[in-house]
Amino acid sequence: MRSPFFRKYLPYFIMIYMLAAFVWWAILLMKKSEEIYQTKLALAKLEQIQEQKNSFGTKQNLIEVERERQRMMIWGEGAVFTITLLIGIWLINRAHHREIEASNQQKNFLLSITHELKSPIASIRLALDTFLKRDLENYQVKKLSKGALNETVRLNELVNDLLLSAKMENKYDLEIENLNLSALIEQQVISFSKMHPNVEITKNISDSTMKIQADRQGLVLIISNLLENGVKYNYSNDKKLNINLLEKNNKIFLEISDNGNGILEKYKNKIFEKFYRAGNEETRKTKGTGLGLYIVKEFVKFHQGTIEVKSNQPKGSIFKITLPKTQKDNK
Repeated sequence: MRSPFFRKYLPYFIMIYMLAAFVWWAILLMKKSEEIYQTKLALAKLEQIQEQKNSFGTKQNLIEVERERQRMMIWGEGAVFTITLLIGIWLINRAHHREIEASNQQKNFLLSITHELKSPIASIRLALDTFLKRDLENYQVKKLSKGALNETVRLNELVNDLLLSAKMENKYDLEIENLNLSALIEQQVISFSKMHPNVEITKNISDSTMKIQADRQGLVLIISNLLENGVKYNYSNDKKLNINLLEKNNKIFLEISDNGNGILEKYKNKIFEKFYRAGNEETRKTKGTGLGLYIVKEFVKFHQGTIEVKSNQPKGSIFKITLPKTQKDNK
């Protein structure tokens, strides 16, 4: 089996060898061209002596023109070859890095999805085993049942996310309706607060009856995923979320900011990719599959909107979404 070092650097060794071979052959061609030039000069001088004609100057000029033409041809073809080789090196290097990135992403996804599936299944099995093997008090039954129910909800959400992401590979059909976006956000905040009672949420909504034409499921997933994302990567006990909602020029501006660990600049263009999660799944502590922000981005795009992520001050991230208030017909 080839070592990783061999797989990684063999293409570069081959390209360096090709470039070195080309330089060597170019030097040989230049030497041969010079030898031919000197030979032609010697023949021209010999013909002048034999024919006793003063035509050497004219022949010498023709020979020098031919030599310069050959040199230009060698250098021109050499430049084209070198540029082509460098472009080839760049393309292969880019493809190699993309392959490594895709392989790591696939590995991370398999590790994360395995963990996300095994964890709730193990919890549910443990609760059922406990019910079968022990006589429990009523409060213990309720506690275990509640835990198992929460795990089934988590498992169901995971399966739904996987099915939804697969469905998004094709055109997703939005069910557009007139919605009260302000009320929808309030509902999601209430539901989220029940799951995360220790998170401080502040809201700045300019209009309590703000209307929008949109897909209800899409908006719910956008809001819930961004709220969940805001606390998932905040490892402190002081978790804060801020929601700003503003309407201007027939557009809706929604900002959800947090005071978490923030996102490094090099990851900001990648976090919306399917299954992408920065870091290594083998050492990661946070749950997830890398589908949340991908689903958010796709639903924003389906609604003809835009999303961007910025750094919050003094720490954290700001997700800014711009949506048209009225949907245009894309058909």
